Formats: sequence, structure tokens, C-alpha cells
Amino acid sequence: MAGNGGQISGNQGRRGDSSSPPGEVAMPFVAPCRLLSLTAPLEWLRLGWNDLRAAPWQGALYGLLLGSLGAVIALLSWKFGLLALYVGLASGFVFVGPFLATGFYSISYQREHGEQPTVAAGFRHGLVSLRDTLIVGVCLLVVLLVWARAGMILSVFRPSDAFPTWHDLVPYLSIGTVVGALFCAIVFAATAFSLPMLLDRRTDAVTAVVTSVNATLRNKLVMLLWGALIVAAVLVGFATMFFGFIVLLPLIGHATWHSYRQTIDVTGWPARQVESKAV
Repeated sequence: MAGNGGQISGNQGRRGDSSSPPGEVAMPFVAPCRLLSLTAPLEWLRLGWNDLRAAPWQGALYGLLLGSLGAVIALLSWKFGLLALYVGLASGFVFVGPFLATGFYSISYQREHGEQPTVAAGFRHGLVSLRDTLIVGVCLLVVLLVWARAGMILSVFRPSDAFPTWHDLVPYLSIGTVVGALFCAIVFAATAFSLPMLLDRRTDAVTAVVTSVNATLRNKLVMLLWGALIVAAVLVGFATMFFGFIVLLPLIGHATWHSYRQTIDVTGWPARQVESKAV
């Protein structure tokens, strides 16, 4: 795996050269990324497990909150239908979810800086980057709404028979799978590294998202494997009636932080300053 000294790849063009205020250094438009080996996701999981073991109850708390959020959305969707699903996803995972996920990154961040991880510090990190995190959330909401609209359009391919055969269902399911995978890929590429970057560095949501997409495209096979591992963890979480998320979500969250640290070169951006308080 390529670590911090790995090969750097990416666009390092600078922006704002003509419009930046006097004395202000123009920042790169996108952070360069390192090219990774195929075994990188396994290393991320190993490092994430170390973080989880070092701060088990803090990670479990965030995992419990996110898992409970997913369970509530699933329950409302089962009881009230798709409208409740869209409202729940929009208000829950799109806005609250990224903020709670910042807690995992914060724990790993604190350990990396030799600090004792605390929940209070995690919330302070989340508040510092809240504005840009919400911007990413709004972008996810737009994708969600377009996704929902696309799902409605795909209903024209649904067989009209009351009891369709598998042969009749193949076109409908195939097209739906391809479209769903496309939207999943967009969301995954935009958020794979952007949220940890927003917590770690003073940058804006656009730069973080573009950086994330760039790094994902330059490490396609590695990120495909990483995405498959995340999907597997989600399936295990659902299979265990959401209880598995208490452990799996912190593990994936911590591993995501390490994937960001080993993939993105952020030396061109100043670190975010978070007030330190002992709690």
C-alpha cells in the first residue's frame, strides 16, 4: 500500500490567483491523491479496529445513535410508505448522519494527535465544520430527490401482468439496478474522503467533494473493493436487526478516516483550529 510517501497523483492547479485578497495565498482547487495498492482497504480496517478498541464506548455511542436513526427510518417507512422513507433519509441520514459520522473521524483524529478521545471534542469538531458538512448534506439531498424521481420513471418498465414471470422482470430489475448503482457511485465518490477532509482542514465543501471524486476515480479498483466491504457491513447490520451497526459503523467510520489520511495529500491547506477542553 502506498503510505504517506506514496506516489502522488492529481490536479494541483491553483485557483483565485486573480481574485484573492492581497496577502492571501491562493489555495489549490483540488488536493492531490496517492495511488494505492489493492490491499489498502484491509489496512484501513486494521487501523480502524485499533481506534475502536482504544475508544470503545465513544465509538459505540455514535454507532448506537446512527443505528437507531436507521431503525427509526426503516420503521416509519414500513408503516407509512415511501414518503416517510424519503423524509427520513432527507432529515436523518442526509443531515444528521454526516454530523454523527464526524464523531468517528474525531476519535481517530484525537488519537492521531496523541489526545485522549472524548465525545465532547467530537461534537466540537462537528460544529466547527458544520456549515460545509450541511452543504454536502444539501448536495446529497438533491441526489436523493433525483434518485427518487428516476425510480418513479423506471416504473414504466414494470411488467403490467399481475403475476409477472422472471423473464418479464429481468429488464425492469436490470435497468433499476444499473440506475441505482450509478447514483450509489456518485454519492460514494463524493463522500468517500470529503467529510474527513472538512473536519481536518480549513477548506470548502466544493474542494472537498472534488478532491474526493478525483481520488476515487484515480483509485477505481481499490475504492470498488472498499465500497464492497462497506456494502457487506451494511448488509450484516440489517441482518442483525441493526444491532451490528453498533460495532460496524464505528469500524467503518474509523477506517474511513485512515483511508483519507493515507490517500489525500492535504499539506496545501491549514489545519482547522478546534478549541481544546478537557472533558
